[in-house]
Amino acid sequence: MHATLHPPVGRARAFDDPPDQASGLRRLFASARRRLLLPVVANPFVPAVQAVLELLSAALAAQGRRVLVVDAAATAPRPHEMAAIDLAAGVEPLHAQVAYLAARGLPLAYVDARGSAAAFVDAVFDAAPDCDLVLLHADPTDLARLLGRRAARPLLLGAEDPEAVKQAYAGCKLLAQRCALMCFDLLLAASPSSRRAALVVERLASCADTFLGAVLHTCVTVDALCDPLAAQDEGLARLLQGQLEAGEDGRPAAAAAASWTAARPPVRGATRREVALAAI
Repeated sequence: MHATLHPPVGRARAFDDPPDQASGLRRLFASARRRLLLPVVANPFVPAVQAVLELLSAALAAQGRRVLVVDAAATAPRPHEMAAIDLAAGVEPLHAQVAYLAARGLPLAYVDARGSAAAFVDAVFDAAPDCDLVLLHADPTDLARLLGRRAARPLLLGAEDPEAVKQAYAGCKLLAQRCALMCFDLLLAASPSSRRAALVVERLASCADTFLGAVLHTCVTVDALCDPLAAQDEGLARLLQGQLEAGEDGRPAAAAAASWTAARPPVRGATRREVALAAI
């Protein structure tokens, strides 16, 4: 049985650390540490997405990370009533290495005159200074505003359902066109023994390459609901380790910055041919 990622009722301090004289110094020098951002592209057609987020956070904690799960997707719970004023008020500990922030709708308060909500990412790190990794789960349009010029390798979520496949491809396409991000990972929520799952991965990789020039770097199929050992999956561990090695501290890479300032093509909806190839 998987514990829910929904935060408990009542206010508690992030990561449940006891107060001490060094807590102020940790907050002061937190920005000097290498802080990693793992963007997860929300997919409303992936079943039991809370179990998937729990799986990711557990696997990251097993690698020694102190994780803040920021759920800003449309399917996320309502945020804490004070979170709009103080994000730290909405941070709730789940266990020693994982905390949770329900953030549905909160990034919109950080949108600047250029349409970027990148300041939200900095605010999230400040709200939980003890964390060294933020797992940011958000819808593709919100992620485009949040990432802006940041160099990142977004993690797509998928499932065997055709609508989930099309949604995963649509998220990949939007981020490729708006943010010039051309490398993605994929977590497919399905049985690893499923032949259809293997076909989904193959088809998504082919569509990303053929129509976008994008690459699915690492793909893993795990069953977050039915496999009690999913957090120990070797493929998932490799995917996350690759994310950590490629992780950025939030500063834009030169290539990404140049592509952002250059004229960008308008975001198109999926063509009939793309939909036909993605919907298997």
